[in-house]
Amino acid sequence: MRTLSPPLPAWELDAEAIAVKIRWFGLLVGYLYVNIAAPLSVRWILNAILSLGAIFTVLDTFYSLRGRVFLGRYPIVISILEALFIGLLCYFDSGLDSPFRYYYLLSLICCAIRYSARLTAITCALDCLSYWILYTTLPPERGNAFALFLMLIVLVWVTWASSSMSRLIKRIGENLIELNSALRKNQAELEARIQASARELQETQAQMWHQEKMAAFGLLAAGIAHEVGNPLTSISTVVQLLEKRDIDEYTRDRLGLVSGQLHRIQGTLRELMNFSRPASKQRTRIAIADIIHEAMKIAKYYHGTNSRIITAEIPEKLPLLVGVRDQLVQVFLNLLLNAIDATHKGGRIDVRAKREGDWLMVTVKDNGAGISPENQIRLFQPYYTTKEHGTGLGLFVTQKMITEHAGTVEFESIPGVGTEFQVRLPLPQLAEPFPTPGA
Repeated sequence: MRTLSPPLPAWELDAEAIAVKIRWFGLLVGYLYVNIAAPLSVRWILNAILSLGAIFTVLDTFYSLRGRVFLGRYPIVISILEALFIGLLCYFDSGLDSPFRYYYLLSLICCAIRYSARLTAITCALDCLSYWILYTTLPPERGNAFALFLMLIVLVWVTWASSSMSRLIKRIGENLIELNSALRKNQAELEARIQASARELQETQAQMWHQEKMAAFGLLAAGIAHEVGNPLTSISTVVQLLEKRDIDEYTRDRLGLVSGQLHRIQGTLRELMNFSRPASKQRTRIAIADIIHEAMKIAKYYHGTNSRIITAEIPEKLPLLVGVRDQLVQVFLNLLLNAIDATHKGGRIDVRAKREGDWLMVTVKDNGAGISPENQIRLFQPYYTTKEHGTGLGLFVTQKMITEHAGTVEFESIPGVGTEFQVRLPLPQLAEPFPTPGA
C-alpha cells in the first residue's frame, strides 16, 4: 500500500507542521501522566500503547519534513486508528473519566487543520462511536451516562468550532496569497516601468548629447570653412590674374595645377559645409543611391578609408524612399565608419541595395574582426562601445533613426570572419523607379 502523498502547498505544509507538533505535545503529556499519576498495574500497557502512537508520530514527522503526509492518501484510516488508539488508552486507564479522553479533542483539531470540514465531521462520528463503545464495554459501576452525554456534546462543539476556525484561517491565508501575488505583480510592473523610463531617459539624453555634438561640429566646420575659404578665394583670384598675363608655358602649367588643387579644396569645404548644416526633419522622396553615394563621399575623409576597398552595388531604377535625407545619410555613414574601424589595411567593405517586396534592403558587409557574442547583445545600447575613443552612440542613433522611418536594422557577425548589417526601409505605396545617378 502506498502511503506517499503528493508534495503539499505552502499553506498545507504549515498546517501539517502544526498537527505534528500537537501530536508530540499530546504524547509528551501522556508519558508524563502515565509514569507519574497512572496506577502502577497499568503503566506498562499504557506505555506500550503510547509507544505505538510515538512510532506513528515519528513516521508522520519524517514525511512532514519531506513536505508530505504519512497516509495522506487515506486520511480516514488515520481517523480510525486515532479513535482506536484513544479508546484503548481510556479503557486501560480509568474509563470515561480518563485524562486521555482529551486526546479526542486533539484528534479533531488536527483533522480540522489538515483536512476538510466533511472529513472532520466523519472523524467526530468515529470518535463519538469510540467513546460510546468504551461506555458499553465498561462494567456498570464504571459507566456514567451523564459523562458520556457531556463528552459527546463537547466533541460535536469542538468539531464545529475547529472546522469554522480552520476555514476562516484558510480563507484569510488564501486572501493573503492573492494579495501578495497581486502585490508582486504590481511590483514587477512598477519595476518594469521604472526600467523602461530610465532606458528612455538614457536614450533621450544620448540623443540630445549627439545632437549637441553634431551642432558643435557644424559650428566648428562652418568656422573653419569661413576662415579657410576667404584666403582660398584670394589665392584663386591671384592665380586667375596670373593666368591672364603673358607667361611662359611652364608657368601656365604650374598655375593650372595650383588652380586645380584650389578647386579640390573648395569642393571639400563645400561637402563639409553641406554635412555640417542644421539637419532638416522634412520628409521627401529620395533615391537610396544618392544617400549611399553621399555617405561614401563623406567617409572618404575618414582616417583609414584610403587603405580599404569599398564597393557599392545599387541596381538601377530602385523605387524612391520617403524619409529625412540627412538622417539616412547619417545612418549609412555610421555603418561605413564602423566597417572601416572593424577592418585592417586592405580590408573589403561591400554596400548592396535591393528590393524585397514592399521593403528596400541595404546591406553593409565587411571582412573585419567580427563582433564577439558578449558584445552583440549590447551593441545598440547608448554609450556602449568597444573602441578606445568611441562614444557608443553611432549604432544607437542608427537604430533610433531607422525606427523613426518604420524600418529595422539587424546584423549577423562571425568573430574572425566579418559582420553584415541589414537595413530594411519600407517603400511608399506608389513607388516610382528612380535611375541611379550617372546611369
